[in-house]
Amino acid sequence: MSSIFVLDQDQALDFYVGTLGLEVNTDQDLGFMRWLTVNVPGQPDRTILLEKPGPPSMDEATAERVRELLTKGASGGWLGFDTDDAYRTFEELKAKGVEFTDEPTERPYGIDFGLRDPFGNAIRIRQLPK
Repeated sequence: MSSIFVLDQDQALDFYVGTLGLEVNTDQDLGFMRWLTVNVPGQPDRTILLEKPGPPSMDEATAERVRELLTKGASGGWLGFDTDDAYRTFEELKAKGVEFTDEPTERPYGIDFGLRDPFGNAIRIRQLPK
């Protein structure tokens, strides 16, 4: 499992499921927190926890600092996904209004591009060479 911090779990669901096309793995109210995970369709064993900063993993002062760093894009959280066609995926996401950090670029390891989620987390999407 991977985890990233998000400021609003409903907005995160809209982005990760509605925009990126991931699927909900678990959405459970534990009382003290909402356990919300998503995964790439067909890969339920590789989940991403969309965690809201706060208890029980941190006190409120720490959570406030994490929220501040996240908003500035300095939280260090990032995710990577593979695609069969980086150019097509880029155009599909562009049509959905996604904020990109760079366009598809050919590199020694394939083609990749970057974007940010609504909270500042970095995402790389990569197409491996055939």
